[in-house]
Amino acid sequence: MGIALYLFIIVVCCVIIWRASDGFETASQYLGRNLSDGVRGATINAIGSSMPELFTTLWFLFVLEHKDGFSGGIGTTAGSAIFNGMIIPAIVILAVVAYGITKSIRVSKKVILRDGLSLILAEILLILIISGNTLYWWHGALLMGIYAVYVFFMLQTMSKSELEDFGGSVEEDLGNVERRGLRKALVSLDLEALFLGQRPINTLNAWNLILGSVGVMGTACALLVYSCEELGQALGIHTFFVAVVIASAATSVPDTIISYKDAKRGEYDDAVANALGSNIFDICFALGLPLFAFTMLNGPITMSPATIDKVSELWVLLLLLTIVAFLIYYIGDKMGRLKAVLLLGIYVVFTIYILASAYEVEMAQTIGAFLRSLIGV
Repeated sequence: MGIALYLFIIVVCCVIIWRASDGFETASQYLGRNLSDGVRGATINAIGSSMPELFTTLWFLFVLEHKDGFSGGIGTTAGSAIFNGMIIPAIVILAVVAYGITKSIRVSKKVILRDGLSLILAEILLILIISGNTLYWWHGALLMGIYAVYVFFMLQTMSKSELEDFGGSVEEDLGNVERRGLRKALVSLDLEALFLGQRPINTLNAWNLILGSVGVMGTACALLVYSCEELGQALGIHTFFVAVVIASAATSVPDTIISYKDAKRGEYDDAVANALGSNIFDICFALGLPLFAFTMLNGPITMSPATIDKVSELWVLLLLLTIVAFLIYYIGDKMGRLKAVLLLGIYVVFTIYILASAYEVEMAQTIGAFLRSLIGV
């Protein structure tokens, strides 16, 4: 009975996060209306859809504290990265095929190279950081600094013509959103109706909408963390493994919805850039900021050998799977059903491995030892 209850609460959290992310997306689209195709997906959309990962890591770290909390945050981020890199592109491909929009999608090689290689470098940096047994404030600062460099580089690569050609239609679309009454808005958690009413969107109320969405997502993520901790105890497994599979999927709901909407509009660069850019934000900022804040307030985090083993093998596996996914994206001119099936298959294998590790299946332990040996842990 307890397991069913916690799973139900997690589903409710998913719905709340989804509804809050709709409001965040509306506001972020307006604020990022002058960003070019691909850049908006990798920055504004990626940051907006990654707020749940940031809040979940904050709650894991500050509620559970030290090694258990940080391992939960790392688990959520890693699982979300796998979900974003495999499930979201696969859903995007299968959705546009099912709707008859196209038989395959074409994503800019520039976007794949820029975001794919940036993601791989960010993962390598994180592996180097977590392979030690102590985490300091400057580790968090370094991760956030890397993200700042990434965003600066992308904004610098936007050409003047891209800045002039983009926008306009987004502002018009957002200004004509059908708004519901107050009662219906509260029941359906329609944040656009609550914060904008009948007023057209502008910079001020867009920021108000973003802050409101952030508050709702933060509350839902706190409940999500509590439910994952209790679910882990009910299942007899470490919270880390629940975070990798359950919390990561829950926090990836906004990424999935935003990429799906982009794909239906034919904005395939944004759809894929959102998934990859979200992973970069998760690694550099959703982990970096909580790590920086916690260690500044409470001192360095010392992880146990068991925790180091778990997080190291997970991130080495993530790095290997990211490289495989990058090759799937990059090889060939288009992404069709075959690539979608391959990506889904990778995620299924990953989930089976995590569950086997949680229950200490011998083969999973052997694979884990091999993964750790690759970085000398």
